[in-house]
Amino acid sequence: MSTLAIVLSLALLMYLAYRGYTVLLLAPIMAALAVILSGDVTQMLPIYTETFMRALGNYMLAFFPIFLLGALFGQLMADSGAATAIAQWIERTLGSKHAILTVVLACGILTYGGVSLFVVAFAIYPIARSLFRDADIPKRLVAPAIALGSFTFTMTALPGTPAIQNAIPIPYFGTNTFAAPGLGLIGAAIMFALGILWLRSREKAARARGEGYGQHDDVDTGPRGQVGEADMSGDAARTMPLMLALLPLVLVIGINALFTYGVFPGMDWEFLKTRFPNLDATKQTGMWALIIALVISCIVLLLISIGRWANLQQTINKGVLGSMLPIFNTASEVGYGAVIASLAGFAIIRDAVLNVSSNPLVSEAVAMNVLAGITGSSSGGLSIALQTLGADYLRMANAAGISPDLLHRVAVMSAGVFDSLPHCGAIITLLSICKLTHRESYGNIAAMTIVVPLIALSVVIALGTMFGSF
Repeated sequence: MSTLAIVLSLALLMYLAYRGYTVLLLAPIMAALAVILSGDVTQMLPIYTETFMRALGNYMLAFFPIFLLGALFGQLMADSGAATAIAQWIERTLGSKHAILTVVLACGILTYGGVSLFVVAFAIYPIARSLFRDADIPKRLVAPAIALGSFTFTMTALPGTPAIQNAIPIPYFGTNTFAAPGLGLIGAAIMFALGILWLRSREKAARARGEGYGQHDDVDTGPRGQVGEADMSGDAARTMPLMLALLPLVLVIGINALFTYGVFPGMDWEFLKTRFPNLDATKQTGMWALIIALVISCIVLLLISIGRWANLQQTINKGVLGSMLPIFNTASEVGYGAVIASLAGFAIIRDAVLNVSSNPLVSEAVAMNVLAGITGSSSGGLSIALQTLGADYLRMANAAGISPDLLHRVAVMSAGVFDSLPHCGAIITLLSICKLTHRESYGNIAAMTIVVPLIALSVVIALGTMFGSF
């Protein structure tokens, strides 16, 4: 019953999220349904307060500054005219027919450079919106383009990517972030190429039907090519020098890298032990570096735009308030996943996928996909899977003569496939940022984040089985 409860709860959560109901209410209700059907009614309230809310709260504690600063940074980029200046320069350089490629490459460069995918979504959306509007490409393709650049090849395949997903297997397999670099590059190339081909085909099909950017109830409504009502007044936004417009984005990457690889590694953190005896500073430096980078970039944006703001108070308030729904949506999904992982049926599902194939790579891929799909999180599913199955898969791989590096790359790529089902917090956040619905964009998002990565994963497993890790 517990297993059926999980399946039913998950199916309802995905369906209702797809229909547009808010996950803020869906996540606790569907978690409660799974608990009730599992026969744990007497433990309902403790599970809610100690499992669901604790997981939600821990996520908020860890990531609220990033959501807040990321949303503010994105709004400042939009209303300062920086996003418009960059978008217009890119369009002049590559032409409007390359709007999709431009967005994908911009997201890919930022995420591979270590910028959080949520920060990238906040920062790139205004640019993508302007490009797609000027090129008259349907706005519903904005979210899939951002997803391809942020949630796929730079998150799971490219060797050395600083994404958290690529770091999680290290202590379990004794590997590093450059595990199986050749296979990772092949997988990344497949994702990028197939994703671009698919989005370009959707663009051509839309043009053939006479479908353009469309009218949308947000700041980009109005005649095609005009700035929104919250943008800079007059022609100020259009005349910002390109170098100034690019400076904040460069600072996000550069300062983050400077503190991550230069400043923090050389520091002795013993002085913190007196006041924070339980703090492991080495596990927090990545977050601290990103916070510093975003704060400095926001300050620089404010300074280089002095005298150009139409309504600075409105911009700041809108950016800050705009972070609330995305962070709570994602945190609620994390809480749901924690409840599901605590049920007896979850152990049954876990044990069933362990022996799905005699090939450890296939078995691992199935396990990671199932657990990431159930939790709606690549990092969450990967963490749970490796905590419970990591030692088993390493033993199976050693017995079969499979390199731990190959095991690492397959695990990470697998976690990035079915994690993006309709209830995924990152997908819900992306749609919220882009002011789109599941009905409008999820089909193409799924093509980018499920179908294309699954093809790449299959090729990597096949090559790894035949030739080993390289």
